[in-house]
Amino acid sequence: MVDAIIQQSMLRKAHTEGIIDFDVVDLRDFGQGNYRQIDDTPYGGGGGMVLMAEPLFAALDHTIDKIGAAANLRVIYPSPQGKQWSQDAAQENSSVENLIFICGHYKDIDHRVIDKYVTHEYSIGDYVVTSGEIPAMIMIDSIVRLLPGVLNNFDSAKTDSFFTESLLDAPYYTKPKEIDGLSVPEVLMSGNHEKIAAWRQDERSRRTEVKRPDLGQARAKKLESSEN
Repeated sequence: MVDAIIQQSMLRKAHTEGIIDFDVVDLRDFGQGNYRQIDDTPYGGGGGMVLMAEPLFAALDHTIDKIGAAANLRVIYPSPQGKQWSQDAAQENSSVENLIFICGHYKDIDHRVIDKYVTHEYSIGDYVVTSGEIPAMIMIDSIVRLLPGVLNNFDSAKTDSFFTESLLDAPYYTKPKEIDGLSVPEVLMSGNHEKIAAWRQDERSRRTEVKRPDLGQARAKKLESSEN
């Protein structure tokens, strides 16, 4: 799954141009015994399987030794008990030189892996997906597009939702000027960059208030705490 995704779009560009290096590690390579076992039943009973500590310890030790970068390194585990992933988290992690993502499967991973290796846990939302590769790739994609040289026009990223403030982005339009009685706002065709910038900022605030009032409340609390 990961190999297929990193061969697409911006991730592929970042990789082929040497901006970022991906190393996908197959946990089976570190499995136990003739069958390369990587999971077992949980102590205490209950449904589901748990990824074993030994293969994960070995895989993580191998990866850390390979990159030789214990100083500027984070080991991230996508997890429902983690902090909510956000644009701020993507920006923060984009400055970290080496990131290792542990992709969980089944019920969970042996908690001793978290105790020993994991530096950060993040959640992509209050719901469950099939495997840890999905949230990991969401996080990776949001990080990589912030790296210098990945986007052809970085100004595009600067105006994305959440980039600098907890606000949604403004609406965008392209040709034709009118379709089925729906017209492009006149201000966008005025050529007045100050008015366009002001309109977009107003739209960002209005959109956020209407569609995501929770973001507006969070932004207000953030501003209040920074002033105190």
